[in-house]
Amino acid sequence: MLDKPGLYVHLPWCVRKCPYCDFNSHPLQDETSRTAYTDALLKEWACRAAGFSERPRFSSVFFGGGTPSLFQPESFAALLEVLPLQVGAEITLEANPGATEHADFAGYLDAGINRLSIGAQSFNNTSLQHLGRIHTAEEIRNTYHAAVAAGFENINVDLMWGLPKQTLDAALFDLESTISLCPAHISWYQLTIEPRTEFARRPPVLPLEEVLTDIETSGLAHLEASGYKRYEVSAFSRSKPCAHNLNYWRFGDYVGIGAGAHGKVRLDSETHRTENPRQPRLYLNDPSKQLVTTVTEADLKLEFMLNVLRLKDGVEFETFQSTTGLSWDRVARDWQSLVEAGFVRSDRCATTEFGYRYLDSVVGEFMPR
Repeated sequence: MLDKPGLYVHLPWCVRKCPYCDFNSHPLQDETSRTAYTDALLKEWACRAAGFSERPRFSSVFFGGGTPSLFQPESFAALLEVLPLQVGAEITLEANPGATEHADFAGYLDAGINRLSIGAQSFNNTSLQHLGRIHTAEEIRNTYHAAVAAGFENINVDLMWGLPKQTLDAALFDLESTISLCPAHISWYQLTIEPRTEFARRPPVLPLEEVLTDIETSGLAHLEASGYKRYEVSAFSRSKPCAHNLNYWRFGDYVGIGAGAHGKVRLDSETHRTENPRQPRLYLNDPSKQLVTTVTEADLKLEFMLNVLRLKDGVEFETFQSTTGLSWDRVARDWQSLVEAGFVRSDRCATTEFGYRYLDSVVGEFMPR
């Protein structure tokens, strides 16, 4: 049986694809697409559930996309009604301003969703236009306040920094605008240019390296002074860290359903990766189809470190064996070398403050050779 797994549900529809986005997202065509997709998710879950000798009880569910808030509460209620959930499970819905003007937030809450993640990205209307967002700063605030009025208490706000031509003052304005809403959680992450995106084909003018350094340093200090504890590279919380993402970073098990969804499960002493067809058309034709691969020992070591070292406090050494099935001896020599160099701690699987600034280099020591 899987140990306290999470469930990721991918809804690939959106109003329009943003130029920086490399997620599996496609413009929504009509209401029929939503109905057919909900039916496909139900069929896929029935297929996946039949494949487990003992059905897992999910500790968290994350509806990601795309823009899941394009779907009505009834779609989420239909799926949540058949899912085996632990008591108090965290159920997150991604909601994008510009697709929530008529959103039934009270209906989402009644359906079982108890956490929202609002994709703000910036509170500067010019920056929002450069990013291809379909909303304004005012619509971000309206969305947030509507969610609070409906009864949501656990809300995350997604915010990017290092935007095209962004100055230090502009970045701090975005951050202060977010903090002024008093969300329980803030995801503050740097814009990166991903392959196969519009920004990769037509690169925007990004801030100089010294400006990026100033933004990061000042932003981190401002978040800390405002009571937001940094518990992961890009995640900050006053009181409620994201349980679903913590499970990823602790290298826990998770099941993925929906077009292009990925999963990682440890069964029969092996770790398996799962991947669904990316194209919604192919997924709708056969929701049961899935590619399953076994993760090699070399990749297990790298993927474990790639995830857990993103956490500010890391994990206990025992977590390596419990999640990978491998003895700590398999990485002990490389770890000790990093201890002696001052990059990682000797008492747990975590970096030092110094090592956290050079995380990519630390993780690189566990690349397959």
